[in-house]
Amino acid sequence: MNFFIADTFQDSLSRLTADEQKAVKTTAFDLQMNPANPGFKLHKLDRAKDKNFWSARASSDLRIIVHRDQASLLLCYVDHHDKAYSWAERRKLEVHPKTGAAQFVEIREVQTVLPVAPDVPAPPGLLAKFSADELLGYGVPEEWLADVQAADEEALLALASRLPAEAAEAVLELAVGGTPRINKPTGFETTPFDHPDAQRRFRLLNNPEELRQALDYPWDKWLVFLHPEQRALVSRDFNGPARVGGSAGTGKTIVALHRAVALARRYREARVLLATFSEPLASALRLRLKRLLATDPLLLERIDVYAFDALAKRLYELTGTPVTLAGRAEVRALLRPALQDTPDARFNEAFVMAEWEQVVDAWQARDWDSYRSTQRLGRKSRLSESQRKALWQVFERVYAGLAERGLMTPADLYSRLASHYQELGKSPYQFAVIDEAQDISVMQLRTLVGLIGTGENALFFAGDLGQRIFQSPFSWKAQGVDLRGRSRTLRVNYRTSHQIRQQADKLLNPTVADPDGNEESRRDTVSVFNGASPQVLLVADVAAEGKAVADWLRRCGASGVAPHEIGVFVRSDAEVPRARDAVLAAGLSSVELDERVETTTGKVSISTMHLAKGLEFRAVAVMACDEGVLPLESRLDQAGDQADIREIYETERHLLYVACTRARDNLLVTGVRPGSEFLGDMGA
Repeated sequence: MNFFIADTFQDSLSRLTADEQKAVKTTAFDLQMNPANPGFKLHKLDRAKDKNFWSARASSDLRIIVHRDQASLLLCYVDHHDKAYSWAERRKLEVHPKTGAAQFVEIREVQTVLPVAPDVPAPPGLLAKFSADELLGYGVPEEWLADVQAADEEALLALASRLPAEAAEAVLELAVGGTPRINKPTGFETTPFDHPDAQRRFRLLNNPEELRQALDYPWDKWLVFLHPEQRALVSRDFNGPARVGGSAGTGKTIVALHRAVALARRYREARVLLATFSEPLASALRLRLKRLLATDPLLLERIDVYAFDALAKRLYELTGTPVTLAGRAEVRALLRPALQDTPDARFNEAFVMAEWEQVVDAWQARDWDSYRSTQRLGRKSRLSESQRKALWQVFERVYAGLAERGLMTPADLYSRLASHYQELGKSPYQFAVIDEAQDISVMQLRTLVGLIGTGENALFFAGDLGQRIFQSPFSWKAQGVDLRGRSRTLRVNYRTSHQIRQQADKLLNPTVADPDGNEESRRDTVSVFNGASPQVLLVADVAAEGKAVADWLRRCGASGVAPHEIGVFVRSDAEVPRARDAVLAAGLSSVELDERVETTTGKVSISTMHLAKGLEFRAVAVMACDEGVLPLESRLDQAGDQADIREIYETERHLLYVACTRARDNLLVTGVRPGSEFLGDMGA
């Protein structure tokens, strides 16, 4: 007898207490060990429309709802007695008549419809033009067809939560003018549970270790279930570098994790690199990877997770040479006197520093000929050859000063590594998967090409162009990484409600593109659940803002949101006291996140926007969105030219987008009048 688990079981398990979960797990293991004859634990549900629903006793009051027939036993739901029975009585497990996928169908309540006066015809629904057969093709259950065709926008959003996932995604995309993709059978299906759409909610568990993985982290459904589009990207062969994009919350990191595991599993002798741009994100990846491979520690040993700088330092030190990196302040200390001693270099320090960071160091122009021929992408101020020659005298002294002190910049380190591995002809890694790839630098990309190459399945990138906050854009194709024909965009947002996603998307263009012309569109992105409308609030002063945020925090608590499910983000450390005071005024405790981004149970998390990446909270407040704070005035003051200002505006806008999209159900954005100009785009 086959033993399955449903995503609805994991959802319901995650809402129980730790002691309750322990009792449920014990019963679940008993059912798996002997599904054909579980004895006294099973009780048939006489009032359920689906006669294959049974109840298994996990404790005096906890009941597991299972679906049982001669071929299989499926863990469906768990709750206290009355709620568990109610769930089963309102659902049935069916095979969709057109798609062939197994799906839970909520039983439609019979409603009394009041007659409409003849002269007041009911307005047509948003999807009235779509036939029943078309909607069936997208997985809409037969008994919900009329409701879908008649629904207006508000009703459709509410209705989506009652439909199977593939149907909900399709009707929401149709409502905004999109064309949903149909997840067709692969031809290898033997049961309705094998259909790609069924696999997003049902999983066959072959042994107790797989069940233990599913039950130990019930809130991490991605450990067990993948969307069909995600699954396809995880397993697909690419004949060159590939990239997956998508807006915040669409599961790009999940694809990256599963892709790394799939490569390590497929190529049993290979080592796989899973890398990202910062140590906090690398720590989060390590934790998730350990959970994903809890039942396969040998496979875990062949996947290395690193932040880029840590990886580069480790690899370089393996060559026998120690590394001491120069920070921005040390470079500036060398650049300032060199500029003062070069009268022909008639530019301010901010401009020259930007030229160093974005052109000279970024592209590793190590001599005059290299600098003269380097394209100054994104730099608006044109330089004559004589002006460049004067500037080169400054940069030459910076290079000499770094060499005297035994320092190298990160870009220099990456450049040396790229050359080393290209000359060596062999690498400790055969495949690399890169998360948050939108923030990769020129030299980091060159290092990956030197380290891994660009062959079949060698390089896989995951990232969102709309979340780029650290690096200036550049042509990947010019560095040997051509993504044409191998770039995909995920469209289904799991993390953020429809309302929050719509509000946050106002900060970005509907379509974003890289310098090579690869585009990512947000037009057909859909969120799979409904929520409260975000609040964007401008107040008279800091005190009023603190009171407003404190009141909002108290309302969140009253609605059942735990303190550790709340995040408060600000632009920089200077605004952290405002967040701290608001949390304190609400009568709550807080923890200020550091590079390890570890939340604490029972405490509200406070963080700058830069540390928000990779985090998720049920409720988020983004505070201190004031004029002069967002975009940050001190950054604008240091801009070298108009191109720098434009780039600062873009990355500051992306920062606000990142912070807002950490929220799942509730979002509050506040500032002191007149407020950040970005808030005008959000409706303030």
